[in-house]
Amino acid sequence: QERLVESGGGLVQAGGSLRLSCAASAIRISSYVMSWYRQAPGKQRELVASILRAGSTNYADSVKGRFTISRDNAKNAIYLQMNNLKLEDTAVYYCKADITLRSYWGQGTQVTVSS
Repeated sequence: QERLVESGGGLVQAGGSLRLSCAASAIRISSYVMSWYRQAPGKQRELVASILRAGSTNYADSVKGRFTISRDNAKNAIYLQMNNLKLEDTAVYYCKADITLRSYWGQGTQVTVSS
């Protein structure tokens, strides 16, 4: 059964760093567009970063220069390195896999940035 499992969230002070991981089962991530989304309380889920099959990346303006998405096809996992975290980065972060006519979501991992 297809499954995405996020890990690496937690509580961090503003200016700190976290690295999120998303491990895939029964999904070969090399065939998918892989993305990180986030949802803050009371807000809509928003795209944070994507990495295409060829390796090119896209970022939300709010995280450009601070976050880096990467993939390791051998480990069948993607990552989100988050540096210089801000209070407004507090959210549940979700991993998503997209392929034509199909998509899969992870269960999310909480990131809380404190002052």
